[in-house]
Amino acid sequence: MTTRILFVCLGNICRSPAAEGAARALLPELEIDSAGTSDWHVGEPPYGPMQAAALRRGIDLSRLRARQFGPQDFRRFDLILAMDGQNLADIEALRPAGSRTPVRLFTDYAPQTGADHVPDPYYTRDFDGALDLIGAAAEGLRRTLAAES
Repeated sequence: MTTRILFVCLGNICRSPAAEGAARALLPELEIDSAGTSDWHVGEPPYGPMQAAALRRGIDLSRLRARQFGPQDFRRFDLILAMDGQNLADIEALRPAGSRTPVRLFTDYAPQTGADHVPDPYYTRDFDGALDLIGAAAEGLRRTLAAES
């Protein structure tokens, strides 16, 4: 059974903390965390405009702090969800020998959107669009986990 989920993006200041917040709201019984494949923002809070957009939806990200993804995360989590293909590849490059922890794209849980990744709002400036997609994928994840249990 999946009880520990990690969301991963590049810097861990926009997409993955927003996914963490959305998933915690829908799945409070699970252990949920987020990380970035880069070390650019380690220790920093989520990006201000993302925090503001999430807060307008009732999701408070202010207590979260960025951390870097590492090989130990394959042992700590039952499922690792990447925000895009490049981050998925970067995660897989760190997979320890023998690890069978599933790594998937988060958008796999929102096929109805037609999206193959969550665009990075740090660059696109579309925080609400990213949150719409994250919300759809989080709901799809909730439904999938409910069906598995």
